[in-house]
Amino acid sequence: MPKKLQPDKIAQIGKCLFPALIALSLATSCNNSLERTNTTHPNIIYIMADDLGYGDVGFNGQEHIETPNIDRLASEGMVFTQHYAGSTVCGPSRSVLLTGQHTGRTRVRGNPTWTLSGNPVDLQPEDITVAEELKRAGYVNGIVGKWGMDETFTTAHPLDQGFDYFFGYRTHVEAHHYYPEFLWRNREKVMLEGNVTQQKVGQYTHDLITEESMDFIKNNQDTSFFLMLSYTIPHYELTVPEDSKMPYMDRGWPKREMKAGHYHHDEEGNVTYAGMVSRLDRDVGRVMDLLEELGLEDNTLVIFTSDNGPVYDDGFFNSNGGFRGMKRDLYEGGIRVPFIAKWTGKIEEGTRSDHISAFWDFLPTVCEVAGLHPEAVTTGISYLPTLLGDKGSQQEHDYLYWEFNEAEGPIQAVRSGDWKIVKKYKSPVELYNLEKDPVESKNLAAEFPKVLDKLTSMLDNARTDHEEFPLTKIDR
Repeated sequence: MPKKLQPDKIAQIGKCLFPALIALSLATSCNNSLERTNTTHPNIIYIMADDLGYGDVGFNGQEHIETPNIDRLASEGMVFTQHYAGSTVCGPSRSVLLTGQHTGRTRVRGNPTWTLSGNPVDLQPEDITVAEELKRAGYVNGIVGKWGMDETFTTAHPLDQGFDYFFGYRTHVEAHHYYPEFLWRNREKVMLEGNVTQQKVGQYTHDLITEESMDFIKNNQDTSFFLMLSYTIPHYELTVPEDSKMPYMDRGWPKREMKAGHYHHDEEGNVTYAGMVSRLDRDVGRVMDLLEELGLEDNTLVIFTSDNGPVYDDGFFNSNGGFRGMKRDLYEGGIRVPFIAKWTGKIEEGTRSDHISAFWDFLPTVCEVAGLHPEAVTTGISYLPTLLGDKGSQQEHDYLYWEFNEAEGPIQAVRSGDWKIVKKYKSPVELYNLEKDPVESKNLAAEFPKVLDKLTSMLDNARTDHEEFPLTKIDR
């Protein structure tokens, strides 16, 4: 039996504990910063655009849209030329990033209504996220912008999935509009006074997301933090304040009329799209300038990428970088995305890598950065050796796998080395050699049956069953 404490001992303990409890109360009541927990690990900022194509940025060949800040980031860091999104649409791509598992194994494998039952699937408590991993190393974690993992308002709020702070869009459809009536701060609605969604007046949410992300950095500069800066630009709807359009007026570009519906587009698409990407570029520059101003540049790993390929691409901007396909395709244009990593003093400036990597590699990468062994079961491989110039220590994937199931029926794809197969619903499997034919123009299935058989076996064994995401046609 444990011994009972005498009253005088209890009083003595109380005297010792009381100042500590007061200090704890003051610390937890502070509205301007989160708990300071650790300063020994590098900060991590993951900037993810929404529907930004491989070719939408200058460092990948964009000729019409000016992206000087993103291009500067590329010149100061390392560019991956063969980096892949988790999926070809946003919901599953984010699930893959967060859980470190490709779409054949992650929880959320499609956007909200594209399930067998028609009901959305959210992350569950047993899903270990990258934020939960980093908390074990003492990180303060923030997600600012688009979340989209909490459609049912039950188990998948960011604060229940390892994040300490959240500001932005909680659900998928909320993020379709840039002048909504409200956003979320943690679990509370933040009403945006003066916003009229259909009329596109009020506070432009991209700007609010940028300001909140910069505040998060300032408030947590004395600890190790992970910031997932999840922008919504340039996702539909196409709208942007006039000051971002001005540089592109009167350039003699072909006009592209946009019709409003669910998305309240501006009337002219090309100028609007360019303005949106440039506003994104402007604010990436602001975040990078802030890191320099605060003296955090040398101790911060910054990654810039996009959640999938472009949806707005009629050929004028060459948004898919000349690759085949776009958003909702598993051809390269739908899943190969821009990627930059900068870490001053650690990553060699102005370098490029052809290392084949994907979103599900992020979790094991940052775990290695933080000195952790992942607790999550992951299909990813850390690309930290490549970032640090240690190519000889870099493990390679046997294969990468994707699946996607919307109106046209299930599509699957596998890449292994230079070879890639694409399997569409009730269609023969297609085989491409990406080293010789990166635009996937020549189907080699009939010429290389052994290669086809090998990759088909990989495809057949890559996934686990999921009752809401069967490989059967879903009609909506």
